[in-house]
Amino acid sequence: MLSFVNDYCEVAHESILKKLTEISLDKNPGYGTDKYCAMAQEKIRKACNAPTADVYFLVGGTQTNKTVIDTCLKNYEGVVSANTGHINVHEAGAVEFTGHKVLGIPSHDGKICPKELEAYVSGFYKDGNHEHMIYPGMTYISQPTEYGTLYSLAELEEISRICKKYDMQLFVDGARLGYGLACQENDVTLPDLARLADVFYIGGTKVGAMFGEAVVFAGEKRPAHFITQVKQHGAMLAKGWLLGLQFDELFTDNLYEKIAKNAIDTAIVLKKALKEKGYTFLVESPTNQIIVVLDNKRMEELSKQVNFSFWEVISEEKTAIRFCTSWATKMSDVLALTEIL
Repeated sequence: MLSFVNDYCEVAHESILKKLTEISLDKNPGYGTDKYCAMAQEKIRKACNAPTADVYFLVGGTQTNKTVIDTCLKNYEGVVSANTGHINVHEAGAVEFTGHKVLGIPSHDGKICPKELEAYVSGFYKDGNHEHMIYPGMTYISQPTEYGTLYSLAELEEISRICKKYDMQLFVDGARLGYGLACQENDVTLPDLARLADVFYIGGTKVGAMFGEAVVFAGEKRPAHFITQVKQHGAMLAKGWLLGLQFDELFTDNLYEKIAKNAIDTAIVLKKALKEKGYTFLVESPTNQIIVVLDNKRMEELSKQVNFSFWEVISEEKTAIRFCTSWATKMSDVLALTEIL
């Protein structure tokens, strides 16, 4: 079976596995107080051009999203998200479980429109009954989005402006950030994110690490006693050096973007083949997530030879599925898939 089901099928990049083996019997202090975390934090600050940024390593994406949102918001505030946003659909209500409501607004190929964001927030404050409602205290976006689409720098700047205008925080989910940074169409850099977002994270789980996400607070809104609250949310690793070591490797010699580029290169070849064979795309994604619409009979036939992800029901006869390339996808597998297609 060929596998294009997701971008975290493999264990980790070989340089990380090699380093883990080399230090497997070393003695390290726990909870992120080790030298590997310190080295990784410094490299991330340098990559973000944010020398005073606070950098923390958490274990996974859902834990990171719920921890950041819960610790950054006041108890009467919610978080604005695209209706299709990961926190609103595929995290089992983890944010609501903390007591904060996800405030969904329309999604356009996975993205929110700055004008619609401002209309939503300004409409809230114009409502004479808004004191009886959940205050919008944060805007959540993903870069890339759940549909593989990207926010442009101009869009990100406008969203940031709106958040500042209404005293909201901007949180950027970067679970697949490496694939966005490696994409030719992208014009948003790590320093841009550090400048425009109150908090964002650099995803490792989906981009070459065994597990882990690097949370970056580049502004002035780091929650008080954040480490304590990370532990309360079950997002802290006792063997914290395992996280620091992985990000130290990923941010050595630009490895993070170098390996992410493989996902983009293989996705380009696959998208070209799909277009030539007449397949219909649900959205035009420039990154590593390719969502196509298939007849259900064709989908069933394909599932006997290829692992892919269900995306959504289009009609009684058609379904959208996702092919996902990764940092480790082999071009030979892409070519084999094109033959099957």
